Amino acid sequence: MIEVKNLTKRYGQNLALDRVSFKIEEGTIVGFLGPNGAGKSTTMNIITGYLSATSGEVTVSGKNTLEEPNEVKKQIGYLPEQPPLYMDMTVKEYLNFMYDLKKTKLPREEHIKEICRLVKIENVYNRLIGNLSKGYKQRVGIAQALIGNPPVLILDEPTVGLDPKQIIEIRTLIKNLGRNHTVILSSHILPEVQAVCERILVINNGRIVADGATDTLAHDLSPDHRLILRAEGPEKEMVHALQNVPGVVDTYSLGEKEKGVYEISVESTPDNDIRRDVFALMARKGWPMVALRNTDLTLEDLFLQLTSSDAAQLPQQKAAGLDPDQDLEFDSDLAPEKDEETEKGEEE
Repeated sequence: MIEVKNLTKRYGQNLALDRVSFKIEEGTIVGFLGPNGAGKSTTMNIITGYLSATSGEVTVSGKNTLEEPNEVKKQIGYLPEQPPLYMDMTVKEYLNFMYDLKKTKLPREEHIKEICRLVKIENVYNRLIGNLSKGYKQRVGIAQALIGNPPVLILDEPTVGLDPKQIIEIRTLIKNLGRNHTVILSSHILPEVQAVCERILVINNGRIVADGATDTLAHDLSPDHRLILRAEGPEKEMVHALQNVPGVVDTYSLGEKEKGVYEISVESTPDNDIRRDVFALMARKGWPMVALRNTDLTLEDLFLQLTSSDAAQLPQQKAAGLDPDQDLEFDSDLAPEKDEETEKGEEE
C-alpha cells in the first residue's frame, strides 16, 4: 500500500530525514512514534505530497508521489496537527466546501451524512466551527480527511490538546476507521499508540530506530528475557526443576521473601515464551505460585532508550536490522539556520 525508500530531506545544512525506508501493508494501523522534532511530520508531509523530498521516493498503491501527485493525493486523507478549519464556516458549509475542493464523485448528501454519523458530529452540523470545543474541531478535521473515502488516512497528533474523555473517543474512532482504511497515526504519546496501533515505527533524529508489532516490539528489543517467579516450595528443588524447562538458559534464587516463599530468576532465550511450561511445571510439582512477572523493557523504557542518546540506540538498531555505524549526529527537522552575513544584514 505505502512504500518509502531512502527518503532524505535537508533544510540547508540541516538533515531532517536520513534515508528513511519502510513499507505499510493495506488495512493496518501503524503508530509513528518519536519525540518532538524527530522527523514525524516531515515524513508524513512528504508522503502526502505537501513537501518534496531531497532524495528518495514514496509510492502509494503503486503510484509515485512525484510522477503522479494528483493520483496519490486521491488515495490519502490527511489530518495535520493543526486541522485546516475555517472558523467562520458552519460544519455543513465546510464539509461541502471540502467535497467540492476534492472533486468528490460520490453522492454528496449521502456521503457527507455518512461521514458525520461515523465521526459523531451530526449534532453540531449547523454550528459555526469557531464555536466548537477542541474535541469537536478534531472530529471535523477527521471528517474532512474522510471525504472521498480515501484508502489511506494520515493523522498527525490527532489527540493533542484534548481532555481524557475526548482522547478516548478519538482513539475509539481511529480503531473503527482502521477496519476499512490503512491508518498512519503520528504521536509521541505512548498509551495512545499502545491502545490503537498494531505496529510501531520509532523515529529519532530523522532515522527509523525500531520497527515491529506493538505487543512484541519491547520484548524483541530487550537485552535479556527474564521471568521473576515467586512460589512456595523447596528452594533448591524449584531452581533445579526450572533449569530443565526447555528454552531456559539460567536460573537462580533471589532468596526467601516470606516464610517458605522464594523468588527465583528464570532467564530464557529470546525466541522462547516459557510461561506456559513454567506454570505447568509448578502445578505438576504442587508448588503454589504467588506471582510471575517479566523484566522485558516496557514500551516506555524502549522509547526512552531509543531516543535519549546515540549510545543507547546502538544495540536497538542492531536488533532492528539497522546500521549502527552510520553517522547519527545531525539536527532534526528544523528550518535552516541563518548565516552570519544574513544576521549582520538584519541587524543593520
